[in-house]
Amino acid sequence: MHRADRRAGVLLLEVLVALALLGTAAASLTALALEAGRVTERARLAERDTRRASAFLDVVVLWTREDLNDRLGSRRQGAWILEAQRTAPSLYHLTLRDSAGRHALLSTSVYRPDTAAGWSADAPR
Repeated sequence: MHRADRRAGVLLLEVLVALALLGTAAASLTALALEAGRVTERARLAERDTRRASAFLDVVVLWTREDLNDRLGSRRQGAWILEAQRTAPSLYHLTLRDSAGRHALLSTSVYRPDTAAGWSADAPR
């Protein structure tokens, strides 16, 4: 074999290695771009779900003391599970969870004094 033939063989090998590296890099960039698109879509859907949950919780915080007492515990409310707990005589803690009940989306506390007797049970006497 001549020196020129050997050089041509080495050059061909270098070209093949370079193409393999370029192909691997292109595949990696494609996978990265696809994953970024999936993450963006999941974030968009999560934001939409949080906005809907927030709109529902905006209504729940307007419920009366009696409404809240009737809904103590966990119960399905539309697409969510609402947990209502009375943490003090006039304080209710509300948590809105996903439909499976695994993840808390939003939570808040509301104050509803007992006004049945014309005075608040929490007021100093």
